[in-house]
Amino acid sequence: MTDNYAKIVQDNLKKLYSDLPRDLDQRLAAGREGDHFLFDAFGDPCVIAPDRITLNGKNASSILGILISLYALHAATDICLPAPFRAFKEFDGSMPYAGAFVTHTEQVLVPHVMAMKNNLEKISSALKGENPPADTPGDIAFVVYPLPKIALCYILYEADEDFPAAVTCLYSSNADRFMPMDGLADVGEYTSKKIMDLVS
Repeated sequence: MTDNYAKIVQDNLKKLYSDLPRDLDQRLAAGREGDHFLFDAFGDPCVIAPDRITLNGKNASSILGILISLYALHAATDICLPAPFRAFKEFDGSMPYAGAFVTHTEQVLVPHVMAMKNNLEKISSALKGENPPADTPGDIAFVVYPLPKIALCYILYEADEDFPAAVTCLYSSNADRFMPMDGLADVGEYTSKKIMDLVS
């Protein structure tokens, strides 16, 4: 983690623990051991502690540490409401990040459509996957949870004679209750990166 990233994470942790909600474990959908909070994030075991965030036993690197700390700071008592899934551009305040979202979350996966199709079980196992709503379009679709209260629905279109392959990523309907908009865009990007790592 670079110094700047580390400082942001540390500042966020100080803010979190300076006024720690008594029910933070429920807000995060996490387990609790003293002042440590345990849950899965981006496919790995995560621990939030007063002085650090770890993923799979190692200090959370770069942007992932920031995203997890933002998730903790914005933890709400609401439950995750997956359906109806929403396009990123449908959220208020998403416009400044919409172009980068399409490029870094959706288009980046297009070359991997067949690899994802062949590794759905692996993706689902790593990212707490579940079946999409019955009326979901596309050739293949799946739902994953990069964070306990944020669900993403990936819709894959295989290439055919008329159209190239395509990928759409939708968010659980109240995902913006648990993350600021710039962070929500990054959740999509880093979930897609995790999927590419899983299928490569």
